[in-house]
Amino acid sequence: MPKRPVVILTALNLEYQSVRQRLVDLEVRRHERGTRFEVGTVRGTSCRVALGLTNKGNHSAAVIAERAIQEFSPVAVLFVGVAGALWDATRLGDVVMASHVYAYHGGTSEDDGLKARPRVWEAPHGISQLASHVARSDDWADPAPGHEDGPAVRFGAIAAGEIVQNSRISAEAKWIRQHYNDALAIEMEAAGVAQAGHLSGAPVAIVRGISDRADGTKNSADDRNWQPRAAANAAAFAIRLAVELVGEQEEAAMPKEDRAAGSADRFDRRVSNTVHNSTVGIMAGSVTGSSVYMNAASQASGPPGLITELNAFRDQLGWHRAEGTLDEDSYREALNDLESALRSAGERTPEASKRTVMTLKRLRGLVAECPALVATLAPMVAAAGDSA
Repeated sequence: MPKRPVVILTALNLEYQSVRQRLVDLEVRRHERGTRFEVGTVRGTSCRVALGLTNKGNHSAAVIAERAIQEFSPVAVLFVGVAGALWDATRLGDVVMASHVYAYHGGTSEDDGLKARPRVWEAPHGISQLASHVARSDDWADPAPGHEDGPAVRFGAIAAGEIVQNSRISAEAKWIRQHYNDALAIEMEAAGVAQAGHLSGAPVAIVRGISDRADGTKNSADDRNWQPRAAANAAAFAIRLAVELVGEQEEAAMPKEDRAAGSADRFDRRVSNTVHNSTVGIMAGSVTGSSVYMNAASQASGPPGLITELNAFRDQLGWHRAEGTLDEDSYREALNDLESALRSAGERTPEASKRTVMTLKRLRGLVAECPALVATLAPMVAAAGDSA
């Protein structure tokens, strides 16, 4: 039975490309009504993604989301792209994950003014919990040269309407901030996607990178600088969330007796094949004499286990270089850091353990464009820190 994918939808081509560049083995899938999707795999994982473009507006987004759900029966639908911040506390480049979505244009016009009558959709509890878990990690975002502070993930309401909001002093802007003062961001598609998910029974998550402040600066030079960065940050978070969603689906499909205790924390349990860098399912209690290993933190808790993991990581680096996902300079620098980590891990002193952690963190930055390598390194950093 084919695996169910995660559907990722965007409104703009810029947002679409930010997601698309993280996928490999892309194939076109055509809905019977002509809508085209591209289906690919997140590089270095087994996660399948169906990517679609909705264009602007809640109505168009709802129709395309409905078609995507009909076509793929997805694990979840993620709507990904940029949005404007309603308040200064949210920085440009930060990612907002919707805890709930307001369709804010619902209202009643009365003699004393417009009364808000919004529709509201809450994010599914399971996705919200998993997104919070992803956000607590420090390895989902792409490195940003010249920017020491990486993007933060904020959880809160998103307001979705039918107009481009580009003012803080217009009557509409004041009304929105008065009636929806808990909303962190404003955009034009989330309500349509949320409604389609609600009617179809598909979980929906809205992930937005902040590219402007809805204050008259849209289409400025600053906006043109921040928009691609915000789109990239939203895509990076959404892709990581998609990988974790598919991983949970695969885990849930396993017999109960084969699920490890404490498996809810999937960041500490990843299955890798060090020969082909593929993700595989382990249906037995243990595997011996094989290149398949589970890089769980408990398995690498001591220096011998950590050293074994580091040696296996060398093979993965070579595979990614051969596939072209890791350039030659990064590969050589990564090997140097790997050898340094192996030497310090072998010394088995508190000072050496601290050096190992720092070296592995630097190595993680070098391979940041390869999510599978970053994911493999995460439990090693934790294991090296535990032995410090």
